Amino acid sequence: MSLQQNNLKCIRCGKKSLVTDVDSGEIFCSKCGFVIPEKISDASPERIFSDSNPNKSRTGDKTSLTRHDHGLSTMISPINKDSAGNPISISMKSTLSRLRKHDSRSRIKNNNDRNLQQALSELLKIKEKLALPEAVSEKAAYIYRKALEKGLIRGRSISALMASSLYAACRESETPRTLKEVAECTGVKRKEISASYRLIFRELELKMPVIDIVSCISKIASNVDVSEKTKRHAAKILKKAEKEHELSGKEPMGLAAAALYLSCIKNNEMISQDDMAKAANVTPVTIRNRSKPLRRHI
Repeated sequence: MSLQQNNLKCIRCGKKSLVTDVDSGEIFCSKCGFVIPEKISDASPERIFSDSNPNKSRTGDKTSLTRHDHGLSTMISPINKDSAGNPISISMKSTLSRLRKHDSRSRIKNNNDRNLQQALSELLKIKEKLALPEAVSEKAAYIYRKALEKGLIRGRSISALMASSLYAACRESETPRTLKEVAECTGVKRKEISASYRLIFRELELKMPVIDIVSCISKIASNVDVSEKTKRHAAKILKKAEKEHELSGKEPMGLAAAALYLSCIKNNEMISQDDMAKAANVTPVTIRNRSKPLRRHI
């Protein structure tokens, strides 16, 4: 099958007599027979992969730092059937079994690859539990890879270093997730995660932005279901306190919970301290202590 190209001229003879061969993808001149070096793009249907979002790219699945091989490895299908759906022979089954075994072994070249595979599998589990976006998990995988290159994993737990990398990614992307929440999801002690986080912060020279307390208000408000007016009033209380330098050195979630609790009292919304403390994952004592300096800003 051939298509006439009316707008293009032949480089050799200068006539508008170029024809495109769809089967071979070549463009040639019907007068002098000269073949244009460039080929047309593939017009076949787009490929859609099962483990990623559908896209219109024809270059394969996207690479990702959350996979130890960046998503570039091959996979031999575990279904022992041919292209027509018929069962394959016993000898071919044993051959495919050996190929799958060699393929899985070839992906892991050294101890770092094995370490990375275990850590990134834990990362995907924590990401689902904390409902984190894809960008945060990619950043956490990048931080862990840098820590692995520097040899920071030696003598430390993989789970603790992965949890601290995830917490650092949350801090860097300004995603409101506390150290306590990360510790509860991973099952690692908070003290161990904080020690690993300090190590990563120092050795990798990370630059962390100041936590936005207003985003913490939105997170707590969604858990206790308060009105938008109450949320805005709580944000005003914190902004007034920030101007007078009363927020430095205090936990953001505790301050946000205290401001939201005072705002609920102001707007006649009956939310108890216990419910507010559970929503913010802090203690009622923290809310009472943080409410005292904030009361005069109501």
